[in-house]
Amino acid sequence: MNTFWLKIAGLAIAVVVGIVLIGSLRGGDSEPKEPDPTFYDKAEEDQKKFLAEPEPVQTPQAESAIEQVQPAPESQVVEPVQPAPKPVEPSEPKVLYFKPLSEIDKIQAEKLLNAAAPARSMGRLQIGYNLMMQNCRQIIQKWPDSWYAYRAKQMIIDMPERFRPRYNVTDDELDLTPFTRPGPETQPFTEKELD
Repeated sequence: MNTFWLKIAGLAIAVVVGIVLIGSLRGGDSEPKEPDPTFYDKAEEDQKKFLAEPEPVQTPQAESAIEQVQPAPESQVVEPVQPAPKPVEPSEPKVLYFKPLSEIDKIQAEKLLNAAAPARSMGRLQIGYNLMMQNCRQIIQKWPDSWYAYRAKQMIIDMPERFRPRYNVTDDELDLTPFTRPGPETQPFTEKELD
């Protein structure tokens, strides 16, 4: 009777060893996979994405001196010079319109945005996005036409959709179209693409 149980145990061990061998032979990838980004990598990415300030649009200024063309002698024939074709850039930066803030308002808005970005990163750890939403809503309420409100709305848009009902996210908080049109006291800026 003891040999019966020994045979079953030996058979079970043989099956387990066989499964491990087959799995190791079939599952081995020839190419190493990139490791998944860590929490710290995602937090750093958030900092770069949401805290990078826009660049003001450079207006083309008229040249200060106009070249005077001397008439060509009659014996020479002058062929018109065609300008070189302008190189096509891969993508034009998006022009957005923001209302500039006073120095004090700018410091307060930066403080709230700098608190919202890490709170967004912590929200990924299932802590929740409550702190991020509070800071973003304060920014949107106090400075609705500013660059800081634009970034706050971007953070809300980037939050996973399953959390939107929990925080009662409104359509106005998801709408970025007011920044694409010039408004009173707004100035044009180009958005840096960091993605």
